[in-house]
Amino acid sequence: MLCKEISLCIMTRELCHELYKSWENDPAIYMEMDLFAPYQYNETAVNRYFDSKQDPSRILFAIMRDGRPIGELQLKQIDPESKECTLSIHMQNDTVKGLGYGTYAEKLALKYAFDVLGMAVVNADTVIKNTRSQHVLEKIGFQLIGERDGFKYYRCVR
Repeated sequence: MLCKEISLCIMTRELCHELYKSWENDPAIYMEMDLFAPYQYNETAVNRYFDSKQDPSRILFAIMRDGRPIGELQLKQIDPESKECTLSIHMQNDTVKGLGYGTYAEKLALKYAFDVLGMAVVNADTVIKNTRSQHVLEKIGFQLIGERDGFKYYRCVR
């Protein structure tokens, strides 16, 4: 079964570099296409990106398939007092999209957020034109709660 091939692990610097060496920017996540540019791997930029994600209110996961990273998933804005966090996911390129990997990774992340972190609510957002992401969120239990400034906002309550 496909789902057994996918796991989440804490992103390391090495996994981050491996992920971004085969990265492709997705035009579906750009509200303004004049900001879109093809991605080119840059070691210094990946180090800077990885370092920027190291804070206590965020957990950066590598989405793993067959021992290799195929995407990244973040639980961010983790607030233990309000018991809320925000989910964010990006898949590496079109070769791993549309196959259920991201959907399963998001299910694993929800389970982690609720069962391990003790969250009561997980939020997510997408740019309005990213209908693929919206479909996945709705499929795994997120409810649309609003639309503002080019984004759709979702919430999943335990």
